[in-house]
Amino acid sequence: MAIQLTERAVSRINELKLKRQTPDHFFRIGIRGGGCSGLSYFVDFAETPDPKDKVFEFGDAEKVKVVIDRKSYLFVNGTEVDWKSELMKTGFEFHNPLAGKSCSCGESFSV
Repeated sequence: MAIQLTERAVSRINELKLKRQTPDHFFRIGIRGGGCSGLSYFVDFAETPDPKDKVFEFGDAEKVKVVIDRKSYLFVNGTEVDWKSELMKTGFEFHNPLAGKSCSCGESFSV
């Protein structure tokens, strides 16, 4: 298994890279302790991957390179990342088959 990015997520990441003027940066996905369910997702941009990061590539014309540290990968393996833009909630949405329980806002989870 691996992770998946929807077309909307790829498009939004490319928009953010252009806005930040960092078109060559990697999109980092990770897990931290915290949130009401125990673990929470975070996203960031990285200039280069760390030596032990898992690296994935998505998109056809505009490539997005995603990096995930080994520890976080244990918790996000099989996850689909989507971009949602709605009136009440806008942001990246994680559909994680390993999450046993998540909070109502979807920001944190437990396995």
